[in-house]
Amino acid sequence: MRFDLSRLSGDFIENPYPALARLRSTEPVYQLPDGSFFLTRYADVQHLYQSRNLLSDKSQEFRSKFGQTPLFEHHTTSLVFNDPPYHTVVRKLLAGAFTPRKLVEMEARVRKITDSLLDQLANKRDIDLISDFATELPTRIISFMLGIPESHRAELRGFSLAILGALDPAVSQERMAAGNAAVLEFSNILDQIITHRRANPGQAEQGDVLDNLIHGSHEGRHLSQSELIQNCIFLLNAGHETTTSLVSNGVGLLLENPDQLAALRADPRLIDGAVEEILRLESPLQMGNRRANETISLDGSVLPIGSYFHTSIAAANRDPAQFSDPDRMDITRTPNRHLAFITGIHVCLGATLARIEGRIALGRLVKRFSDIIPSGPAVRLPLARFRGWQSFPLRLG
Repeated sequence: MRFDLSRLSGDFIENPYPALARLRSTEPVYQLPDGSFFLTRYADVQHLYQSRNLLSDKSQEFRSKFGQTPLFEHHTTSLVFNDPPYHTVVRKLLAGAFTPRKLVEMEARVRKITDSLLDQLANKRDIDLISDFATELPTRIISFMLGIPESHRAELRGFSLAILGALDPAVSQERMAAGNAAVLEFSNILDQIITHRRANPGQAEQGDVLDNLIHGSHEGRHLSQSELIQNCIFLLNAGHETTTSLVSNGVGLLLENPDQLAALRADPRLIDGAVEEILRLESPLQMGNRRANETISLDGSVLPIGSYFHTSIAAANRDPAQFSDPDRMDITRTPNRHLAFITGIHVCLGATLARIEGRIALGRLVKRFSDIIPSGPAVRLPLARFRGWQSFPLRLG
């Protein structure tokens, strides 16, 4: 079949899974017109993520895509598109925010925020799932962790979508301009916050993670102001947009599968399995990338050093070689070793917190409201790399 990441149709954005299934069964190591490779098998995607000899650094690709712009500075400085030793420094500094003790504290905060939001939804009844709930919860959590004032929180999702949207395989000039503008505006806000926190350490109740980044070091290495700003942008984007999509994708899947929603309501203990199955079926991050720092053997071919790979998490998570009846939602599925949070040294640092947020948000939502009914057409994010919703009108009863 002909497949080109730079020419994806609206039908693919709406439902990529049939095309991905065809690729996985016919050409699982598919060479794209630009010479890169698109991988759709679970075993291949897992292998690349677990290999220490595949690089996350995208400087070469991003220089060609973005030029010398704010988007280039951001995406080549943030944690996710870097390798050791820099990746190790930033990850060590962030790890203190995700200790078991910290996560217990955050779980209590997540419950409190969720219940407050659900009270507001009960008063409204007609809601937009995204703006009224799915965005609000993770935005408040990550803003607390990084000390972002409430006055700036309403801007965060717009910044995120503009910056993350520029990572799609094909990006219009308008979207590129919006992404660059978002990095600049976001950077200016964070520069002021970080400068204030440097001058006033330990004065705020919130912002433990930011304090760790500002004042912490690993083997004598401190982050520069630019590195701090770009990694805070990354954390704010990663910490709320993917969780927004986890919650909204979860509601969408449960409404599409009323038997699974009924099972969850009958036994709330199934919520952990439900979150894992949602992550598998509709992973918020659909696609990753790696560059080979060694020769790679895949599908009987030896691919040379320097080969560039697109890893389809979406296709891997529905691979029948790994998951029985992979397109069916089964909240009791076990084992469920999906790759939604990747694996290897780049495994998502906030995966446990995301699971906590998803479990509490979805579990409490379906328990609080006996009727959750679509009240209008939902609109998907117009992105291939990330999967979620722009709007999702609901009536609650």
